[in-house]
Amino acid sequence: EKGYETGEHAPGLKLGGCGAYKAAHHIIKTHAKVWHSYNNTWRSEQQGMVGISLTSGWGEPVDPHSQTDRDAAERYIQFHLGWFANPIYRGDYPEVMKNYVGRKSAQQGLGTSRLPTFSVQEKTYIKGTSDFLGIGHFTTRYVLPKSFPFLQVSSYHTDRDLAELVDPKWPAPGSKWLYSVPWGFRRLLNFIKTQYGNPLIYVTENGVSEKAQHTQLCDEWRMEYLKGYINEILKALNDGVNVKGYTAWSLLDKFEWNKGFSEKFGFYHIDFKNKNKPRYPKASVDYYKKIISANGFPNPREVTS
Repeated sequence: EKGYETGEHAPGLKLGGCGAYKAAHHIIKTHAKVWHSYNNTWRSEQQGMVGISLTSGWGEPVDPHSQTDRDAAERYIQFHLGWFANPIYRGDYPEVMKNYVGRKSAQQGLGTSRLPTFSVQEKTYIKGTSDFLGIGHFTTRYVLPKSFPFLQVSSYHTDRDLAELVDPKWPAPGSKWLYSVPWGFRRLLNFIKTQYGNPLIYVTENGVSEKAQHTQLCDEWRMEYLKGYINEILKALNDGVNVKGYTAWSLLDKFEWNKGFSEKFGFYHIDFKNKNKPRYPKASVDYYKKIISANGFPNPREVTS
């Protein structure tokens, strides 16, 4: 969406309303081709696994008793995660995506939907092409319905007919889009379990940035974030979700898309102004080491002894 619709990221194309859908369509077909290539050529010899990693927020209805709010939250997640996961696990784009984009395309006087279609052969070829699902997750939004008149320029965002809200009480220590809402992760993981047949899950990205320009090595908000989110993964495991591994994002401060080096997600601070780029551990390093060594939350008594 940022590369092919808004043009914020490379390749910087502004193909409103259709560019992101076309790019995604190619990604899904290409992913399936890679999976089949490995399956046919290397799997018997190497016994490896091929999956896809998808990043998704969680959408929570503003009013859980309102059907229209619940529908909007469902649209949020289907347009976000389902867009890629549904073809791979169920054989086609989510029905709600096909309905909404199709209807808005017709209102614009287009002969076909801006959301491309898979042939019967492609659906069969794509379905089941994932030995595991990688999940990147950072934050949550409250969602409610909002209609966008079709006279506006079409876009992925207006196709969904929803608005996103945040709770002002949610901690927001870093990037302006990143609020710490740990309970959303458990709900997302349980959604994946029920929607896609409880696939094997590896958490491939989960972490929080800092926006302060001066270095803050005492990053207690990062420890709080990790504690909250990892705790919700442990709850999801108790719910029967098949989470096999977790990767915190990230080891080092690094180049962060169009934000450059201004947003720091790392456990280790890097002094980019120094030609040798020295690395300095933040307080979260020691905290995360203890979580790794205990494979969960260490008993405080064991740590002190």
